[in-house]
Amino acid sequence: MLEMSSEALAVVQRSHTMVVRAESWLNGELVADDIPIASGGEERDRSLAVPERATLTIPRRDRGTTWDPIDPDHPLAAYGQQLRISYGVGVGGSVEWIDRGWFLITESQADGDTVSIQCEGLLSLIEEAKFVAPFQPSGTLASTVRSLVEPALTVEVDGTLVDRAVPVGMQWDEDRLAAVHELLDAWPAVARVTEDGFLRVEPLIDTGTPVLSLTDGVGGTVVRWNSANSRAGAFTVVVARGEDADGNPIQGVAYDRDDSSPLRDGGGFNPLPVPHVFQSPLLTTVAQCRAAAQATLTRLRRSASRRLAVTLMPHPALVPGDVVSVTGAGMTGVPCMIETMSLPYSPGEMQLTVRTIDV
Repeated sequence: MLEMSSEALAVVQRSHTMVVRAESWLNGELVADDIPIASGGEERDRSLAVPERATLTIPRRDRGTTWDPIDPDHPLAAYGQQLRISYGVGVGGSVEWIDRGWFLITESQADGDTVSIQCEGLLSLIEEAKFVAPFQPSGTLASTVRSLVEPALTVEVDGTLVDRAVPVGMQWDEDRLAAVHELLDAWPAVARVTEDGFLRVEPLIDTGTPVLSLTDGVGGTVVRWNSANSRAGAFTVVVARGEDADGNPIQGVAYDRDDSSPLRDGGGFNPLPVPHVFQSPLLTTVAQCRAAAQATLTRLRRSASRRLAVTLMPHPALVPGDVVSVTGAGMTGVPCMIETMSLPYSPGEMQLTVRTIDV
């Protein structure tokens, strides 16, 4: 959950006044602040390579300023301009601002009296930066991540992760972001862009203490629930394969042994193993293979757990990965993790997709 005061947290769980503002930055310099936002919204989905999307509608003229992006240096042009978006909540006669993060402008178009802006998260800088020539990593996992993404994004590595050397002789040919994900899978680790615009690399954690209680009924915050589940993308075992220093094939296997899991190996989902297999030259020991397989199994469980679509009043501190306690839809105090969200930038309803987890 993003940082908020206790007063603002209390306010956003009921009807409240809100406002959104944006700053535009180019080459590390502020080029416009207090950009007027008439409407829009933000969407986040942890299953996507670039999880964040935002759309904005801005008056073409406001307070004597023309917001039509007529030249490449205009604050709303799509030539490297980045927007820092904040959501304001009325608290005791003033506004408390919650930073929603940084977004790269990918498209802007004036039409009539408004300007429409399309934005994506900062990982889009890495996604579009394909390799000009084959990239041969050297050093360690942490230094390789930095070589792949800096200076587009500054990397922060969690101190609990164990760094290790990258095997010699491997290379990536084209897709820079795919190389980052392969490295993270083999570490194992995950990466997210923080609200400050850094790429934070950290362990994959699939538990947590609920930051908010979602309930329906009298005094509740939830408008309605919808549930869904699917066999698509489901696995009961993960096999991670690599190669040791002598060139011998090695592998590590992780079975879903959780008795409460609908995808437990040998259970009702399928009496035979349903494997997900991946291979990486970054895996050079059986222990590394086993750790990567277990982390991948944890990640794949996101597609198998019970999922609920939740409609509620906007809560500007929530982000995917937050754990909430759910009471409703046949559950009482069940911990769930936010996987997707849609936050309006004007009065409206917020949409979440949450999945049940074990704590």
